[in-house]
Amino acid sequence: MADIRSEMMGSVVRIPVTEGSRLAAGDTVAVIECMKTEIPILAERAGTVTKVAVAEGAAVENGDLLVVLD
Repeated sequence: MADIRSEMMGSVVRIPVTEGSRLAAGDTVAVIECMKTEIPILAERAGTVTKVAVAEGAAVENGDLLVVLD
């Protein structure tokens, strides 16, 4: 299992994955807006999404859980 966490403080503008989604390394799991810039958060390895921990529009802090991969 691998936790994918926010790398910055901001707002979640897009979550393009759902539970059960198969991802390859480098796929976008979330897009966070920070200081008017949209920053994609990428999967570091391939896997299946077992949990989406945030919703679009949510405020996140550095280190907050976004997605869990199996």
